Amino acid sequence: MNSKTQYTEAFRQQALQKVYARGSRSVISIAEELNLNHWTLKNWMKPKSKPIKQKTTTAKRPNDWTPAERLGALMTTHSMDDQSLGHYCRSQGIFTHHLKQWRTDFESGTSSSSSHLAELRDLKSSHKNLQSELKRKEKALAEAAALLVLQKKFQALWEDEAE
Repeated sequence: MNSKTQYTEAFRQQALQKVYARGSRSVISIAEELNLNHWTLKNWMKPKSKPIKQKTTTAKRPNDWTPAERLGALMTTHSMDDQSLGHYCRSQGIFTHHLKQWRTDFESGTSSSSSHLAELRDLKSSHKNLQSELKRKEKALAEAAALLVLQKKFQALWEDEAE
């Protein structure tokens, strides 16, 4: 019979949450409180050395915002005071300077949206590929020219010997 105790995943997660939020308490004291061997608890901690941070689902990088989303954020925050604006920015994962930049982009008619950056990145990649293909073809052309020159020299030598 197996003497190992089987713990549910929910129990493990709760135990790990207690460990990560323990403050100045030791892992041994948490293990005693949970009636666990402290080595078991330490082994559970190994794969996940840091607590899992829960990301907000609405937060994304400022460069990933579409122009429509940026305009919506600008309209939403237009009449907010500094405290409300700070709270909104934290909840969306952006900073106030992003909103200021977006406003100036809209006012000037320019945009550094991710679609333009992605298009530029694709063009650079395409350019690089075309440059490497051009180099390869230039080398092949130079080799073909050298072979033609050698062939002509060879034919000239045979003609001289035949005479």
